[in-house]
Amino acid sequence: MRIGMSALVAGLLLLRFLPALPPVWLLWLLPILGLMLLPFRSYPVAFFLFGLSWAGISAQSALDDRLAPELDGRTLWLQGRVVGLPDTRDGIVRFQFEQAESRRAKLPQRLRLAWHGAPELRAGETWRLAVRLKRAHGLVNPQSFDYEAWLLAQRIGASGTVKSGQRVGAASGPAGWRDGLRQRLLAVEAHGRAGALAALVLGDGSGLSVADWRVLQDTGTVHLLVISGQHIGLLAGLLYGLIAGLARLGWWPRQWPWLPLACGLAFAGALGYGLLAGFEVPVRRACVMVGLVLLWRWRFRHLGVFLPLLIALAVVLLLEPLASLQPGFWLSFAAVLLLILIFSGRLGAWSWWRTLGRAQWAMAVGLLPLLLALGLPVSASGPLANLIAVPWVGLAVVPLALLGTLLLPLPWLGQALLWLAGGLLKLLFIVLAQIAVWLPAWLPDTLPLWAWLLVTLGALLLLLPAGVPLRSLGWVLLLPLFYTETERPIHGQAEVWVLDVGQGLAVLLRTREHALLYDAGPRFGDFDMGERVVLPSLRALGVAQLDMLLISHADNDHAGGALAIQRGMALNRVVSGEAAVLPAVLQAEVCEAGRSWQWDGVRFTTWRWAQATDGNQASCVLLIEAAGERLLLTGDIDSRAERALLDSGLDVRADWLLAPHHGSRGSSSQPLLDAVAPRAALISRGQHNAFGHPHASVLARYEALPARLYDTVEQGALRIRLGTFAPAQGLRAHARFWREK
Repeated sequence: MRIGMSALVAGLLLLRFLPALPPVWLLWLLPILGLMLLPFRSYPVAFFLFGLSWAGISAQSALDDRLAPELDGRTLWLQGRVVGLPDTRDGIVRFQFEQAESRRAKLPQRLRLAWHGAPELRAGETWRLAVRLKRAHGLVNPQSFDYEAWLLAQRIGASGTVKSGQRVGAASGPAGWRDGLRQRLLAVEAHGRAGALAALVLGDGSGLSVADWRVLQDTGTVHLLVISGQHIGLLAGLLYGLIAGLARLGWWPRQWPWLPLACGLAFAGALGYGLLAGFEVPVRRACVMVGLVLLWRWRFRHLGVFLPLLIALAVVLLLEPLASLQPGFWLSFAAVLLLILIFSGRLGAWSWWRTLGRAQWAMAVGLLPLLLALGLPVSASGPLANLIAVPWVGLAVVPLALLGTLLLPLPWLGQALLWLAGGLLKLLFIVLAQIAVWLPAWLPDTLPLWAWLLVTLGALLLLLPAGVPLRSLGWVLLLPLFYTETERPIHGQAEVWVLDVGQGLAVLLRTREHALLYDAGPRFGDFDMGERVVLPSLRALGVAQLDMLLISHADNDHAGGALAIQRGMALNRVVSGEAAVLPAVLQAEVCEAGRSWQWDGVRFTTWRWAQATDGNQASCVLLIEAAGERLLLTGDIDSRAERALLDSGLDVRADWLLAPHHGSRGSSSQPLLDAVAPRAALISRGQHNAFGHPHASVLARYEALPARLYDTVEQGALRIRLGTFAPAQGLRAHARFWREK
């Protein structure tokens, strides 16, 4: 049974690593082949084919439900129902919309919409909306959140921006009830932590600020403020322990068998908590795992502890094969496996503090290889923070919050309990914030496979019981984590990365021993591309510090992420065409026209128009030459600044030209293109941007040169090996079955 179950799980998990899905006819043929193998006792192969077939068919169904290409960018009137809890930040309401219907087209079953300046919006309401629809599309960089994989895992077929709308049906059903309960929770006086209470009770994280999330990430405690298997399991454990404790004390009626009732009550509590939290995929996964553990405890303890975990894994993947696309899936099952490994074979009873400490040690060391593989930050302060936070939240805050929510109908009792829970959360955040300042999260460089394997082996050795031979060797095997360096350009060449930051710009230039970042990407309210995309990508590429941060000018789409870069990385110098406009903390110097220097055999030259009348014209232009191959970065200069550049006497001939101002109509003038004569042009922009970049007339001028066009929307982040005269490489070319081509 274990072998067959393992083969089934392997087939289901293989989906995550496929560059492309097999043809539909082959997916339907696989189970037939599996059935034909069963008489020959080839159970593992048959079960593997069953798993792969089911996962592939499910994924293909989700892909087929995506928005049709001909509807991309079009505005349609549609009617549907708001599901989930709307998230309001910076005047923008983001929500999911299901059962959307339009008289003009067939639409995906689930949409993710954003509405600027929206009226009050509640879950469960029916609306008629005018929506500009967009196909699933995310940024593709050396290291950033995979938005397209997340959308597919959520079975969201399209996103969109609401232009206008009208409510046609009041809130109803469980969704409306949950939204009403959220409003009551947010209205409670809870020391400013009502939003955190809503996160614990309803799984709604919209009430947590970006600063809150940063503290939680730095201290490795994010799992405590989102409803996960830990919360579901905690409530089930408390209810189970209540009946077990009464039975042990002799206070439980003898005519009632306590074990099945304890298991039944625990599962009912877990299921109720899951429904309260919206029963999303992570919560469903937790409920399945808790249910199987309780069933094992009641009837099947003779099967051991690993088989129930394997069955839980199979059930979760059979219910939702796309769960494997989410990092939380891997982390949750790995955490449970680690706990089984360290506690299943122990001799004698441990004290509660030793048990908790051992669990945190196992999480910190055991999850390290998985965090590295997933590209997630590593919290060095996590074990200490969790030693404090886990019992604080699990044994005090969550029970008080749930009990207070249950007793809200009483005039004062429910609010008093929530007030107390909010006070405990406020105190916890004060402590965690101090720990985060002392030891923030660490994002290591991307490790080569050999180094990752050594670190994994080292982590496994350290998890072995004390006294096992060679256990201390694990510390030595962790050393590649700190000393491995990524590949660097040879002397005289440069590596250029045009990062995919949407409607903005961020370009990394690396020589053998130096690094320069030209612009830092935009910031939109709480969403900072510098923090979310640029900084993680720099870390993934092995950049530990910047010799220069060159901000072309102070517009948000170029300078918005600068402060995040300064917070997260050492900067030797900051230079800008609008130094006086940038935040004083950056201590920016003014870009000088004609200044030139060399790093490792690569020459850099800057230029700025002294007579500029606006920020775009004041952009600092950068010319890079490596082994005779040249790249010209132009910021947002317009045709007047382009003429001044040509009149300056600077030799602007270049093989690569970054299209000025993202390809706007007022830039990339014909005189500039004739003088530069590029063989390739780079365009950094956002999909369906409001400015219409790049303009059709500009594209026509580039095509007439002719120059090959590289677009971050179509190719993702672009890598150029300057000095080799080779074509650029786009990361979107790295095949993923869920990624739009």
